[in-house]
Amino acid sequence: MKIIFAGTPDFSVGVLEALITAGHEIKGVYCQPDRPKGRGRVLTACPVKEKALEYNLEVFQPESLKDESAQQTLASLNADVMVVVAYGQLLPKIVLETPKYGCLNIHASLLPRWRGAAPIQRAILAGDTQTGVGIMQMNEGLDTGDTLLEKTCDISDDDTAQSLHDKLSILGAQAIVEALGDIDDLSPTTQNEAGATYAKKLSKDEAWIDWSKSAVEISQQIRAFNPYPIAQANATSNKFDNKVLRILSACVIGLAYDEKPGEVIECTKGVCHVATGDGVLSLEQLQLAGKKVVDIKDFTNAYNLTKLS
Repeated sequence: MKIIFAGTPDFSVGVLEALITAGHEIKGVYCQPDRPKGRGRVLTACPVKEKALEYNLEVFQPESLKDESAQQTLASLNADVMVVVAYGQLLPKIVLETPKYGCLNIHASLLPRWRGAAPIQRAILAGDTQTGVGIMQMNEGLDTGDTLLEKTCDISDDDTAQSLHDKLSILGAQAIVEALGDIDDLSPTTQNEAGATYAKKLSKDEAWIDWSKSAVEISQQIRAFNPYPIAQANATSNKFDNKVLRILSACVIGLAYDEKPGEVIECTKGVCHVATGDGVLSLEQLQLAGKKVVDIKDFTNAYNLTKLS
């Protein structure tokens, strides 16, 4: 098929490569404009643009597809379908109706659960045990179109946002190739609005840990916010007071305790156990502000935590 591909972050790259490998003709690649990045604020291409240029594909980076000239350019590509995955823009009706088969979106959840920008992180944060990817016929709403195909994926107790992202990226690539191969035989399924939930974009303010919550809830927060924005707390030890501590990994353990939430039960010789509102959290991988990420053994060799807040 003749395809217009629209995507921006790493999640989209594997999908683009899968479409190329499957023998489809990529008429053009749409992604967000280059943005300033790093301390030097240097204009930097997104991962999809970098991959598209490796394959000598034509790249388009309009600020908005509401612009008439941008719409005319897209129409001139004469594509059969537009495949959209984490593009970062809402598409106007005229664009949705331009290709023969319209626009198909790969969404990283089992719709209508977790519509929106951060479905992977929200699924982990909520304690979901299963998620997946859906191929959706796009309409003018936010992830409200009919579902054409779904693939499910279990969420393990060890999954972080990064590991689940990687699983769903592979699953999404498989799903869109399958959907395009059977596009004339797919049966659209209308989403059940009663089950709709919204996955709002993550904010740094959400990264702060509330130790009055249960160990399970805090563990979910830590996994959901790795690699961004990373769960954190103010820490006190024998060498510092109220220094920001980022927690990249921890696990829930069964242990009797009398300490109040946030108080450290034990922190020595490769072990750091913290009391929560319900249960104990064993810290595994940490990063003090301005320092490198270290495992708990190296951390306890240098510091003795007494409290987290």
